[in-house]
Amino acid sequence: MSPNGQTRGGKVTASDNLYTVILALAFCVVLATAVFVAYKCHFQYDTIFEIP
Repeated sequence: MSPNGQTRGGKVTASDNLYTVILALAFCVVLATAVFVAYKCHFQYDTIFEIP
């Protein structure tokens, strides 16, 4: 046992928050792409989903 205290097992919150931000950004990019594709399809083809 070291008198300096515990050196392992501490909580790392910065990397958890970083991964959350990266995941949120990726989700927003995918959502924005889907909205953009739906917008372009609606104005070019007058429909979003056409069933043949």
